[in-house]
Amino acid sequence: MNQKPSNAFVAASWATLLTGITAYIIGLWNANMLLNEKGYYFTILMYGLFSAISLQKSVRDQLEGIPVTNIYYGLSWFSTILAVALLVMGLWNADLLLSEKGFYAMSFLLSLFAAIAVQKNTRDSLGKDAPAVANVEKF
Repeated sequence: MNQKPSNAFVAASWATLLTGITAYIIGLWNANMLLNEKGYYFTILMYGLFSAISLQKSVRDQLEGIPVTNIYYGLSWFSTILAVALLVMGLWNADLLLSEKGFYAMSFLLSLFAAIAVQKNTRDSLGKDAPAVANVEKF
């Protein structure tokens, strides 16, 4: 059973993703921290988004019977857990107020969850009739 997501759910997912990323970046922009610290937190956000999307895709591929190597599947899990762990370690050792730490943690997790929802919606919107791999002509 592959049901296409409603337009409202697609819009809500995109709005949530943009809200989480925007809040996180505005928080970094206004933060009273060194530029290398801001770069660290920004990089963790980008790494986390990529790894969460990769994990969602590999889990979904396995569920649908599309071959996924165990190495890629394991790396997807490891990367997602590592991104969250790096954020936790960074915030644990940061000289920030608890409210700031909570803000970064929540906007980060909101962004990861929304990225997974957007990826799921994108894939579901294609439907079962769409080819899994594009046909590429050999020259």
